[in-house]
Amino acid sequence: MWEKDININEVREIRTRTNVYFGVGAIQKIHDIAKDIKSKGIDKVVVMSGRNAYKATGAWDVVEKALKDNGIGYVNYDQVTPNPTTEHVNSAAKLAKDFGAKAVIAIGGGSPTDAGKSVAILLEYPDKTAEDIYDFTFAPTKAAPIISINLTHGTGTETNRFAVVTNLEKNFKPAIAYDCIYPMYAIDDPQLMTKLSPKQTRYVSIDAVNHVIEAATSAVASPYSISLAKQVIELVAKYLPKAIANPDDLEARYFLAYVAMMGGVSFDNGLLHYTHALEHPLSAVKPELAHGLGLAILLPAVVKSIYPKKAATLADILAPIVSGLTGDESEAQKAADGVYAWLKSVDVPEKLNDMGFSADDVEKLTDLAFNTPSLDGLINIGPCGNSRDVVRKIYEDSLK
Repeated sequence: MWEKDININEVREIRTRTNVYFGVGAIQKIHDIAKDIKSKGIDKVVVMSGRNAYKATGAWDVVEKALKDNGIGYVNYDQVTPNPTTEHVNSAAKLAKDFGAKAVIAIGGGSPTDAGKSVAILLEYPDKTAEDIYDFTFAPTKAAPIISINLTHGTGTETNRFAVVTNLEKNFKPAIAYDCIYPMYAIDDPQLMTKLSPKQTRYVSIDAVNHVIEAATSAVASPYSISLAKQVIELVAKYLPKAIANPDDLEARYFLAYVAMMGGVSFDNGLLHYTHALEHPLSAVKPELAHGLGLAILLPAVVKSIYPKKAATLADILAPIVSGLTGDESEAQKAADGVYAWLKSVDVPEKLNDMGFSADDVEKLTDLAFNTPSLDGLINIGPCGNSRDVVRKIYEDSLK
């Protein structure tokens, strides 16, 4: 019940590696941020966004005023889509370089921030391309300053060193992780999240749940990542139904934004493994597939696979959504069924067959999981090892 002691209208400064302004009304902190970056000599920025949400939420009105009031010029790349591509990054980087941008402001969900992090690297490495970044032909050690204004409660990218961009030509969706792309500032304002569609409200919070389940059970999990996982799942179980029932419930949005931020910190520490490694090929092949939906489809099979290796941890952290687990290795199917029942309770019952995948696709997806740069690193720290059989079985168990 500790949440009742929190005044959601008081904006707090939360220090991870990023200074996060968090709470209802936090968007107004962009005025302080603009003043600060101007004092550091940043007088031109590129704004990364999708086509609509940055304006529809009201975020842009506040950001534009702050930039104008502080004499900061801007150019807006507003073509970022879910599952951003190397083409988006290259186009935005050219726009930013031609304009003379010295920093990146991303407004949106994980996609504008991930694309923005990539543009920030290219501003410091003008001879490189997005393909160079995501083919790992070099390891960047510097990037232009990044400011992330978050409009969803899922990815956690506003507080960590990760970014994901798709190379459509190769069907590759790799992940990068570099210290130079921690955002300098981030804003998590729940009032900017009330316009999330019902589906996205579900999917982004399911993303946060996946982050912490993987971070708590990886080969590099720590007490910190496990503790964060326990609270994230508890709060999602409590507040996601409230946000679904009433999209304007600011208290629900506040705590869902909080768990997303914690999820980002959790996997910044404990990293990720099978669910994300296996989802990336799904949305690389079908970019229209929402990332969170892909994760939801895979999660029960992943839990079934890893439960015998991490029974005690999973019984503990899953308790808010799966009752009656004792931590016995024999409960793997019960745990998987319980997770699927929870997903159905929040109206996300889909399987791979529903998304147009079939048994004929399993080998191609398995190949992509091992051949996409960086994903083998995630598979290698999964609790069941890195064999093709493990990956193939998860895909097969997720079909229907």
